[in-house]
Amino acid sequence: MKNQFAHLSDEALVSLVDRRNERALAELYDRFGRTAYSIAYRILREQGLAEDAVQEAFLAVWRTASGYMPERGKASTWILTLAHHRAVDLVRREERRRTEPLDGAREAIGDSTEEIAWLGLQRERVREALARLPDPQREAIELAYYGGFTQSELADRLGEPLGTIKSRMFAGLNRLRDYLSEEEREWTRTASTS
Repeated sequence: MKNQFAHLSDEALVSLVDRRNERALAELYDRFGRTAYSIAYRILREQGLAEDAVQEAFLAVWRTASGYMPERGKASTWILTLAHHRAVDLVRREERRRTEPLDGAREAIGDSTEEIAWLGLQRERVREALARLPDPQREAIELAYYGGFTQSELADRLGEPLGTIKSRMFAGLNRLRDYLSEEEREWTRTASTS
């Protein structure tokens, strides 16, 4: 059977996907599924998770095709960016899942309620400070510290020069330190006026 969409541009296919044409989505998958998988696998290093990221990315193409704007960039870039973001999201989700203690594990360690509360507060402070960082800095820091990637691995995975990754992490860590120090000063000021 002849492929009726083979002659269409990527952008035209996204437009058809916006009109709920499943064959257009299948054609986009045929064109970009392998590349999307390669991107996801380089970030996740696990076949099943990379497949999940690609599936979520193409589901996002299906759901958000109306939001694609050709004037902002090529459809291929948009699709592969979705795959990249889904892979990074999965890294974060997996990291959270791996670091959440099992029921009863805290009691076995013997941590006091105060220590557990304090650690929870500190984690929340760091999460909030990370959320304030620009996306490229936050992404590099989270992948390095939560994902366990070296700066060289990040440069390869994100397709950026090593110097750029080092600069992002240096600037991001400085901002993070400033945000946390600023918050600490605010707490001290509030506590002294109470």
